[in-house]
Amino acid sequence: MKLHQEFTMARPLEEVWSFFHDVPKVAACLSGAEYIGPKEDGGHSGKVSAKVGPFHASFEGEANVRYDDERKSVAFEGKGIDRKGASRGKMTMTCMLQPAGQTTAIVVDSDVQLSGSIAQFGRTGLIAEIANSLISDFVKNAEAAIDARHSAEADAPAKLPAAARPIGGMALFFAALKGVVKSWFRPIT
Repeated sequence: MKLHQEFTMARPLEEVWSFFHDVPKVAACLSGAEYIGPKEDGGHSGKVSAKVGPFHASFEGEANVRYDDERKSVAFEGKGIDRKGASRGKMTMTCMLQPAGQTTAIVVDSDVQLSGSIAQFGRTGLIAEIANSLISDFVKNAEAAIDARHSAEADAPAKLPAAARPIGGMALFFAALKGVVKSWFRPIT
């Protein structure tokens, strides 16, 4: 399943680019994500958890992140396994950052492949709505984390973002409902 998202962070490009190089801090801004640690091969280990009604998935896996400082782009390849639900997931993602005045425009193109019991959610379009909801949360958390970094550098009390919470059922339900309602008003092509 291919996903395309565009969003803006209310911070200058160099601040956002610097923040994106801190993988543990970026992971802390993603709902349901837990950074486990670096791997010997330069990759990263982590976990992503989601709960939708009676369905609970906890993917544990690894990812490789490559940065292109000249183009201000990030390439991500990850895979994980939910051992309890026998589901698997793979994702490739590219992130392009561009200056937009005093803000940063970010374009994300992803390809998500799911198998096992979680794959049923991909067919309903729920994954796209979840991704949109996660991006919104990520932007708020990342902006707060960048603010905290600046506050700490200025020796002022730093306000850290709240710890990332698991992706919850009600948030997903409302995201899906919003997507369904929006789809009713899309032009027919």
